[in-house]
Amino acid sequence: MPLYEHVYLARQDLSQQQVDELTAQYKGVIEGLGGKVAKAEYWGVKSLTYRIRKNRKAHFTLLNIDGPSAAISEVERQQRINEDVLRAMTVSVDELEEGPSAMMRKVDRDRDRDERRGERRRDRDDRDGRDGRDGRGPRGGDETETSGEE
Repeated sequence: MPLYEHVYLARQDLSQQQVDELTAQYKGVIEGLGGKVAKAEYWGVKSLTYRIRKNRKAHFTLLNIDGPSAAISEVERQQRINEDVLRAMTVSVDELEEGPSAMMRKVDRDRDRDERRGERRRDRDDRDGRDGRDGRGPRGGDETETSGEE
């Protein structure tokens, strides 16, 4: 059977549980029409480049599908009807990606980078004898010198 990667964007004001229910509903449609969902990944709430139907953010979800084109057509039809789904895109692929998708690897890579930066910052502050502030004093550097004249 053909292989597909399908990503859909759900409105930002939905809860994650509601997005999971949508995903389960679409999985049921695909499995009912003879396909199978190899992997479903929830990518989280991300900012959109431009507003879509007055939404600035959306829940992103990826489905790796092994199924007939009729199942894909039915899922896309249901998503067009559902007002909670902002956008959907399906791409036919030669093989499904094993392990986490590029988006999930990026999240892990960013988290690791932030942790390393935090450790380096703490190490540098320890060497310099600072406590993590920039050393400009209590008011952030706008201290004024007072002259001893009265």
